[in-house]
Amino acid sequence: MTLISPIEPDTARSTRSSPYIAGIAHSLASRRRDSVEIDAEMGRPAGWLERLSGVRSRTVAGPDDSQEAMAGRAALAALKAAEISLDGIDLLLFGAAVGRQPIPATAPLIKREIGATHLPFPAYDVNATCLSALTALDIAALQIAAGRARTVLVVTSEIASRALPWQSDPKTAGLFGDGAAAIVLTATPPTSRQAGGPAGGSMSLRFRDFLMETHAEAYDCCTLGAGGTRFDYHDAPEAFAAHALFRMDGPELFRLSAAKLPAFIARLLDRLGWSHDDVDLVIPHQASPLALAHMARRSGFSGDRIFNHVAMTGNLIAASLPVALSSALQDGRIRPGMKLLMVGTSAGVSLGGAGLES
Repeated sequence: MTLISPIEPDTARSTRSSPYIAGIAHSLASRRRDSVEIDAEMGRPAGWLERLSGVRSRTVAGPDDSQEAMAGRAALAALKAAEISLDGIDLLLFGAAVGRQPIPATAPLIKREIGATHLPFPAYDVNATCLSALTALDIAALQIAAGRARTVLVVTSEIASRALPWQSDPKTAGLFGDGAAAIVLTATPPTSRQAGGPAGGSMSLRFRDFLMETHAEAYDCCTLGAGGTRFDYHDAPEAFAAHALFRMDGPELFRLSAAKLPAFIARLLDRLGWSHDDVDLVIPHQASPLALAHMARRSGFSGDRIFNHVAMTGNLIAASLPVALSSALQDGRIRPGMKLLMVGTSAGVSLGGAGLES
C-alpha cells in the first residue's frame, strides 16, 4: 500500500482540470509460479520458459484470489491511504479486459465486495483491454472536471492466467500473471493529514492529461473469441471451444507498435507541453520484457528512465499500469517534483498514455 500526501495547487491550471491521485494500492495474487516450476511440469529443461518469454515468475490466483476479492483488497487499501470513507465515493469505475462474466458488469460486484451496497453512487465497467485502467482514470478526470463527481474510485483486477494457450503458444502463455490495483482520484489535493510518502516524505500525484488512438486494422492481433456474441455455444459448441483460448500475433503487434509508437509519444508530449528531457520516469504497460526493450529503443528514453518489473509479475493486462505505478511509488522511484509518463498498448489495437506530476 502506498500513502500519498499533498502538494500545492498549480496556479496555471484549475484543480478541476487536473485532479489528484489521493491514494493508490495494489494486491497481487497469493501464489507465485516460477518459470522453472512450469519447465518441470512441461518436461522442459530449466530455464526454457524464461528464455522463451523473458518472465522469471508470475503471480497466479489461488483459492482466495477471486477477481472481486483482489479488487476489494486493493480498493479498501487505496481508500485507507486516501483517508476517504465509503460514503465519500461519488463514482466507482472498474477497468479490465475480462470481467467476472458478460452480464452483469463487474463494477457492481466490486461495490458489494467493499461493503458499499447501501450507498447510491454509480458503478460501471470500462473496457479498453490493457488500457482499461488508464482510460477509466481519464473518464474519472472528465467526470471531476464536469463537476459531476469529486471523488472517483478506479479499480482494476485481472485473472489472466486462465484461457492461455500453453500447448500451442507457450511463449505467449508464459507472459501473464494475476493481480489488482485501485486509485482514488479527487478534485482537490490530499489533506495535510496524509503525510509520509513511500520514502517518508510529502508527495502527491496530479493527473495532467491523456491521449489515446486506435488502429483498427490490427483488430485480430489479440483475441479471445468466445464468450460474446460471435459464437453461439448452443449452435456452434465446437467453434466456441476452439476460440476459448487467448491468441496473439506477436510479430504483427511488434510491427505496428514500431511504426506508430514514436509519433504517438511525440503527440502525447506535445499535448502535455513536455519534451523528452522533461520526463523523469516512464511507467509503461508491463507487456513483456521484449516489449519493454523494444519500447526503450523506439521511444527515445534511456533504459534507466523506464520502470520495468514484468519479469517478476508477468503481464497483468489492465492491472499492469496501475500496479507498476503503485510499485514505483513503493520502491521509492518517484520523488517530489518529477514528471511521469504512463504509456501502453492494448488489443484493438490502441495506444494510450497519460502525464502525471509529483
